[in-house]
Amino acid sequence: MSDTATITDARLSFVRDRPFDPLPPPLVHSGAIGWLLQNLFSSFTNILLTVSCVAMVVWLLPPLIEFLIFDAVWDGSSRADCIVTPQRPAVGACWAFVIERLGFFTYGFYPIEERWRVDVFFVLLAFGIGWMTWLDAPRRGLGMIYFFAVMPVLSFFLLVGLPAIGLQAVSTAQWGGVLVTIVVSAVGIVVSLPLGVLLALGRRSKMPVVRMSSVIFIEVVRGVPLITVLFMASVMLPLFVPESLTPDKLLRALVGVALFAAAYMAEVVRAGLQAIPRGQYEAAMAVGLSYWQAMRLIVLPQALKVTLPNIVNTFIGLFKDTTLVFIVGIFDFLKTIEAARGDVNWATPVTSVTGYAFAAMFYFVFCYAMSRYARYVEHRLRAGDRR
Repeated sequence: MSDTATITDARLSFVRDRPFDPLPPPLVHSGAIGWLLQNLFSSFTNILLTVSCVAMVVWLLPPLIEFLIFDAVWDGSSRADCIVTPQRPAVGACWAFVIERLGFFTYGFYPIEERWRVDVFFVLLAFGIGWMTWLDAPRRGLGMIYFFAVMPVLSFFLLVGLPAIGLQAVSTAQWGGVLVTIVVSAVGIVVSLPLGVLLALGRRSKMPVVRMSSVIFIEVVRGVPLITVLFMASVMLPLFVPESLTPDKLLRALVGVALFAAAYMAEVVRAGLQAIPRGQYEAAMAVGLSYWQAMRLIVLPQALKVTLPNIVNTFIGLFKDTTLVFIVGIFDFLKTIEAARGDVNWATPVTSVTGYAFAAMFYFVFCYAMSRYARYVEHRLRAGDRR
């Protein structure tokens, strides 16, 4: 018995009474090294592209930073401060020119004593956008009423003027700069989405007149460039109506941009509608919902969710396309830079480059903010699907 017990004890001595402590994951599959190997060095092609991109950044970034920051001129009042001299052998970006003309870039020819009205408009717009884009904001229904009904009316009388309450009338011909860019893009974005939804539904309608009208409008508008639409709205339209009935030049541009964007938005929304399974339509009808109730409560929310990246991409393209309005004589942000860089008081080899660099930063900030917000919304919607 003692030998048997000894053998049994010897066998049991090799049996662990608790599991091993977990080991950390291999370095090649976790942390920074794992991310690099998985995303940047996973194949020969990725390695080649990574090395090429790093080489390009190393080649371009240092001189760009040196031109925009270290060699830049920040203080000055004329071209004499932004030209090469024996005391200043290297001159970078002439930010003094941008700082001195910042008011013109923002307001255009808007009267200086009335520019506070433009500032109030920017505040009202920022408040409305913040209320609408903050997904957890209280009373978002009131925010929608404010953004689509109250703010446009207040902004119109604030910018155009209302002598009855002491606001001097300001012609839209005096508007310019960031003000025009924001107004054109905001009107285009706000109008194009609901109008695009209606056009997409009309193109899928079973009523031949509605369907054909929607198809003709979408295909005709999408078949011509935006410049053509702007020329038709700004140059050709006055030839067909009496002079007394000719709408304002900026208003014509707003209508042209909104209709052009709506035609593209209609195709984006139609793609989202086609991605929704037929069973969703049938289920909505089965519970007794009408066509518009089914669209509003069941189908459209899913379609807009599916095609959200394309919608934001259309908005970003529209925001950048607002620069085309300067072709029909409207002083948008880029047009003000074009006009200011021709001033002989600031005529230097770096003035134009600085102005265009400032414009690039402006458009990048707004477009990047829209894309990041879209990614945030997509991530939040995916989290809801996982739950």
